[in-house]
Amino acid sequence: MSDKSKETVEDDTASYHSGLPGVLGWVDEGIARLEAVLLAAGVLLMAVNTCANVIARFVFGEGFFFSGEINRILIILITFAGLGYAARHGRHIRMSALYDSLSVGPRKVLMVLIALFTSIVMFFLCYHAYGYIETLYSRGRILPALGFEIWWIYLWAPVGFAITGIQYFLTAVKNITSRGVYLSTGVPDGYDDTETEV
Repeated sequence: MSDKSKETVEDDTASYHSGLPGVLGWVDEGIARLEAVLLAAGVLLMAVNTCANVIARFVFGEGFFFSGEINRILIILITFAGLGYAARHGRHIRMSALYDSLSVGPRKVLMVLIALFTSIVMFFLCYHAYGYIETLYSRGRILPALGFEIWWIYLWAPVGFAITGIQYFLTAVKNITSRGVYLSTGVPDGYDDTETEV
């Protein structure tokens, strides 16, 4: 395993260190830890819930009546917590033919504009997700098996959009305050192909 691929593996752990100075770095690292806990707990709970339901079906001939709803809640959690994670680790999809053809100066300007625009879009979606939750709250719908109001499970949507918006804003700040071009606060621009590396 090469040194570069070891760095990539470490980048995915809770030992993430922000490339931002001062309070912004502290906020970035705090959000990263929260995301790591939410994603790890969500995936583990979904695996345990699914396995327990399969075992119950096999042993008792009938699964847990609430298992599907718990997995639905966890999928929503993982999806929206994963938005910020993907942005933080530069794992979002990029269509970069024009961007890649630019020199460092224009590339940096374009990255700042992309990060700021994406941040605005995420906060716009956060606002509308909050409106959707208000609508669900006013309707009073409940989950049939678990019996609590359905709006609770969608709280992760505005939280995920807000965290992602913050992350893209911090990416813009990182690009403004540093010399290089960064895809996120800790990921410099470039293409690493660790699978074909010797």
